[in-house]
Amino acid sequence: MIADISSVCTYCGVGCDITAQVEDNKILKIYAQNDGYVSQGKLCIKGSKGFGFVASDERIRNTRVKKSFIEKNFKELPRELKARAKTLKEFDKEYFEAPYEFTTSLAAWKLTDIKQKYGRHSFCGMGGARTSCESSYMFQKFIREAINSPHVDCCARVCHSPSLKGMKPLIGEGAATNPFDDIYETENIIIMGSNTTEAHPIVANRIIKAAKAKTASVTVIDVRNIQIGKYGKEVIIPYEANLLVLNMMAYVILNEKLYDNDFIDTRCVGFEEYKDSILNDPFANPEFMKKIEGYEYLADTIPEVAREYAKKKSMFFWGLGVTEHLDGSYAVMAIVHLSLLTGNIGKTGTGLMPLRGQNNVQGACDTGCLPYFDPDYEKPKEIGLMTPQLIDEMLKGNIKAMYVMGEDIAHIHPNQNKVHKALENLELIISNELFMNEISKKADIVFGVKSAYEKTGVYVNAMRRLHLSQPLVQTDLPDDWEVLRDIENKINGEFIYETSEDVWNETREKVKTRFNGATYHKLSKNRNRGMQWPIEKEDTPILHIEKFRTQNGKGYFQYHRYKLREQIKKLVEKETFSKNEFYLTTGRTIVHYNNSAQTIRTEALNSRYDKDIVLASKEDEQRIGSKQIIIKTQYGQTAILPVKYTKNIRPGTLYTTFHHPESKINFIFGDEADELILTARFKSIRVEIEPV
Repeated sequence: MIADISSVCTYCGVGCDITAQVEDNKILKIYAQNDGYVSQGKLCIKGSKGFGFVASDERIRNTRVKKSFIEKNFKELPRELKARAKTLKEFDKEYFEAPYEFTTSLAAWKLTDIKQKYGRHSFCGMGGARTSCESSYMFQKFIREAINSPHVDCCARVCHSPSLKGMKPLIGEGAATNPFDDIYETENIIIMGSNTTEAHPIVANRIIKAAKAKTASVTVIDVRNIQIGKYGKEVIIPYEANLLVLNMMAYVILNEKLYDNDFIDTRCVGFEEYKDSILNDPFANPEFMKKIEGYEYLADTIPEVAREYAKKKSMFFWGLGVTEHLDGSYAVMAIVHLSLLTGNIGKTGTGLMPLRGQNNVQGACDTGCLPYFDPDYEKPKEIGLMTPQLIDEMLKGNIKAMYVMGEDIAHIHPNQNKVHKALENLELIISNELFMNEISKKADIVFGVKSAYEKTGVYVNAMRRLHLSQPLVQTDLPDDWEVLRDIENKINGEFIYETSEDVWNETREKVKTRFNGATYHKLSKNRNRGMQWPIEKEDTPILHIEKFRTQNGKGYFQYHRYKLREQIKKLVEKETFSKNEFYLTTGRTIVHYNNSAQTIRTEALNSRYDKDIVLASKEDEQRIGSKQIIIKTQYGQTAILPVKYTKNIRPGTLYTTFHHPESKINFIFGDEADELILTARFKSIRVEIEPV
């Protein structure tokens, strides 16, 4: 008998409602209901075809312990564990297959042993954004309470941490202000640093529909031509010019007095100082663009974009093309400034829309999987280290153990030569995973766990919308939170939870200003629609209507000046570029998701993009002189990569994806990062190429 079961998609931050046709505990098909609130009856190819991983033969369906780990620790093992270790069955040449109860005891013993030997700061945890809120809450609680370490982080470190850092100090929240459907209510849309059709297709559907209906004008600001640019005005800018362009937009609005005086007077602080700073900054004047060879037209185009944003009811969308830069946080602040200047916030059809990446990165941050925030963005009693700092501490020998939950630090993070060297210094790596990805291969203890399609849990999408998932198929594997509970119970015995709802009820209490009214009962009644936090009796589709969520209810101006560097500096100063010197940016393709752990195990997806490809300008084809290259920096080099020549890339620049670990794309990025929040500069790096 075929059953139709509703849940939520496991991929990006759009958080589409899905329905699966299931027979004999197998997913036959996934589709969207016509009345689906987020999906609007349509799914991208990952949402509709990307479920093959669930039944993949490569799934981790057991618990594994590395043979070398047992060998190194055998003499120190407690007598009971030592006796049981002798009976372990070989799984493969590197791992034993171990009983779950034994392995949780082994993990608890080794964590306690490391804490006693080296102290509580020797332990860190990374992950949380690929699993439910229940598990991400439990993860940070396990690290902070079971181990008493402050060092917890998640994948927001490599994506939207700058959005939180740029928004929260100015308006009190680091989350999207409006629902996606406000796209149909707005008059003007700006998209910056987001390849929306590839990374967030169901949001792109709305934007394209509004553009075709001529209810909203669309401006796309990027370093290359992308598909969604066909539906509006394309503004191609130099690499690392986001902050420069945004400050120029503000300059035009201020200089031409297009700002909303009433809104600024009643709801904002620091305007006059901000205004003086911009109007006296030579880098903020659009005329500066006339000095940048090849981009002189921006001196006229940027004022046009600024005027339209100021005069119309406008929404601003951005992605990692804004945040993954040296000045990512400051660029987000500049976007916030534009909304404050024009009053394009706190109303229907306006607002700030960071397009979050992972399916639950918003929820992971809300529940405290950041070193500088407890659940509900409260200040922790002790601030921990961010991931790049933790890597440094591993190299120094100060961090000895790491728990990883759904975060492939050995693939997705920058400076992989350094990361891999740091991981070799650890005495213990524990991994909760679906597959033996790059970090799980290095783990001493591996727990096979439920996927999103096999469990009950809450996920928060990019517009603050909570969805309660339910299992599409059944499995005997534990959920992430259950593994954490069972290890903690052998350390302190204080995690008393029987069901995911028990964990959620505590999570609601700890994230009280956002999740308080979001009971399982209420979320199940609104399963297809979801509910936007803050949730009490009802939910809150639009933030900041009457006041901002800052301490005094005001929005803040906090100017930061652009710094001349890299490609723009070379163009302004008319420096020559060597033959093999290029500027590289990275991004996703629609069929894969980040480290592609799930999508490469889904043939319908992987067959469409089974290797990472470099895009280069047709004008550079003779200069490069090959259809295969190796990309190099001082930090490392890629594998041999195929090159496709296209009109969509500017001369002197390159673009590639990073989905396949064997490509080694992230081996070429170093430690250069956002100066406030250490998010790596994945969107702009000077490279050298070697034709093959």
